Amino acid sequence: MNTTLPRPARSRVTALSFPAVRGALMPLLLAMMLLLSAPFRAGAVELWMFEEQGCYWCETWLEEIGPVYPKTWESKVAPLKRIDITDPLPEGITLERSIQYTPTFVLIENGREIGRIEGYPGEDFFWALLDQMLEKLPEGRAAMEESAATDAPPS
Repeated sequence: MNTTLPRPARSRVTALSFPAVRGALMPLLLAMMLLLSAPFRAGAVELWMFEEQGCYWCETWLEEIGPVYPKTWESKVAPLKRIDITDPLPEGITLERSIQYTPTFVLIENGREIGRIEGYPGEDFFWALLDQMLEKLPEGRAAMEESAATDAPPS
């Protein structure tokens, strides 16, 4: 006895070939991956300020630079993150050496130290040293050039 079941009718969805489905879904999958990874990439570059309570130079920096820093192009490239020197480092952060002095400013990119400023050398020296560190980053160079172009006097 032959008991063949009737074939179900093919719908449009199942009739699509695998490459067509892959082609249609790939942009959607890529977009989802980018959206899900955005929080991790958003903070990829930060300027960490290691400080401790009662540190005179930390307080001086906070008075002289602290109010201005969030308004600068430097803060757009490397937002400031203040860290107590006694706190343990978060997992995944690699420093070239331990923090010995406060304040110490460490430029972090993707969890890795790019450069540091130990101590607070005064307002003028701080900005120059910070700019030297930021020049090591492509986004730092681009922001620096853009800032220089907008700050140029009209001709």
